Amino acid sequence: MFSHRLRYFGFALVLMPAALVAQFSSSSSLFADAAGGGVVRGGPVVQSSEGSGRPFSRFAIGGTISPMGPGGQLTAYVNNHFNVRATGSVFNYSTSFTPNGFPATATLNMATAQIAGDIYPFHKGFRISPGLMMYNGNQLAASSALPGGTSFTLNGSTYYSATANPFTGATPLSASALLGLHSNKPALTLTAGWGNTIPRNGHWSFPFEAGAAFIGSPSLTANLSGWACYDQAQTQCTNVASITNPLAVQIQSDLNAQIAKWKGDLDPLKTFPLVSFGVAYSFGRSATVR
Repeated sequence: MFSHRLRYFGFALVLMPAALVAQFSSSSSLFADAAGGGVVRGGPVVQSSEGSGRPFSRFAIGGTISPMGPGGQLTAYVNNHFNVRATGSVFNYSTSFTPNGFPATATLNMATAQIAGDIYPFHKGFRISPGLMMYNGNQLAASSALPGGTSFTLNGSTYYSATANPFTGATPLSASALLGLHSNKPALTLTAGWGNTIPRNGHWSFPFEAGAAFIGSPSLTANLSGWACYDQAQTQCTNVASITNPLAVQIQSDLNAQIAKWKGDLDPLKTFPLVSFGVAYSFGRSATVR
């Protein structure tokens, strides 16, 4: 790359004297026309080199696919080494799983909006893109209803969901949980990739990037309601909301300890991976100089 620039610089030095002579001759002719009463004409309009232009003279729109879901992006040209890019994505997904004996139904909601600066240090397709995730609504909501007699574990201890009993008021256990992936607002992002969404030649591009969003440690809350039992025969049962029953106090303590373990397992997600593939179309004209 250095040798290429050196050759380019040498070529420019060779052409510079000729360009100066031509400019001087043109200026002298114009001055002579002005002195003789003639009309002074401006120089010809010259199109700038392909890919160059005034800031925000070119734009690109496109679509992306990433772990955040499908999205769109808008890019604005600033100069040959720098673009400004805004992206957004929305994605929803429902699933079911059984953590610790809880048959859970979960909905994953992903919604983000980001802005980044695309830096092209080598005047080629490689780029580095620091940015900010201005909006992050990524979260997982889950709920579970345990039929009477179903076993579950919390912090290594096994308990049982109570069977409905109208005489004692017992009801089967239910649970809810919310996992948030947006502790840092806004969150820093950093990616590297290949492909300029505003290419120097042509209009279509197929950019790729990979990196991370530093969203902070995930937040996690979980709640239990209903009755639980210490034994399968259901001889020792309690409303888990009780603050005086020793069994209820133990269940809530084990729940808090279990949440702490889950949060520890999820802590690596504070650096959320970003991988994106896209397609973009650029439009606009290069600047002209007179």
